Amino acid sequence: MNISVKCTPAMIASESELRHATVVVIDVLRATSTIITALMAGAREVIPAVATDEAVAIAHRLGTDRTILCGERDAIKVQGFHLGNSPAEYTPEVVLGKTIVLTTTNGTPALARARHAERGICGALLNAGEVARYLARREPDELLLLCSGTNGGSSLEDMLAAGAIVAELRTLLPAERFSLTDGARGAMMLFDDLRDDLAGALASSDHGRRLAGLGLEADIRFCAQLNMKDAPVPVIDGSSIRPYHEAEHPGGRMATRFI
Repeated sequence: MNISVKCTPAMIASESELRHATVVVIDVLRATSTIITALMAGAREVIPAVATDEAVAIAHRLGTDRTILCGERDAIKVQGFHLGNSPAEYTPEVVLGKTIVLTTTNGTPALARARHAERGICGALLNAGEVARYLARREPDELLLLCSGTNGGSSLEDMLAAGAIVAELRTLLPAERFSLTDGARGAMMLFDDLRDDLAGALASSDHGRRLAGLGLEADIRFCAQLNMKDAPVPVIDGSSIRPYHEAEHPGGRMATRFI
């Protein structure tokens, strides 16, 4: 397994780079952390949308009785949407059995960029260990950890989560079964260096400071949790993201496409 890390989606040179790869999309603050939380709380699925008008159209098509329209721009809830992008909003009382239509500044565009991958999943600090176990069971030839970044630039928190996944894989597979690019090795070293104070690292990041300025320190602390109990592996299947269940897909291969 060849493991690489891209700091931003812009680093993907062409679609061919993804065609035979398993891609883990990471947006710690906060899209993939929110997706994980929504699915943990019993949401039926999450449908990502790049644009706000696209999200509105999807929710309208599916029906307001079964959907919750969610999203942010520049970390602020989109006016008229039911929820923003704070994991704390996604409680069982609100999302159980519902389809979440989500659009965010950085995370959902990265998810769309992964549409050409052979397999796509969502990762964060919350589920780093589960993601690593999922990957270790499959050992894809090409593994790409795709960081969403912030406004086109790299994000410390996303690189930390990528490093956490690599570090977990290091404990699960013998060294001869995987190889690391410089980006993957650097992400792992970053995680090893900062793992004792992940909340502090996230708070000091560019986007962490932005969230703190909006009074969202609780989101930072929540998203900094490593290997939260029962955190799922969200799998991208068609236009939908659902929690992976081994019993439903034992060793199976799932195509990733957006419609």
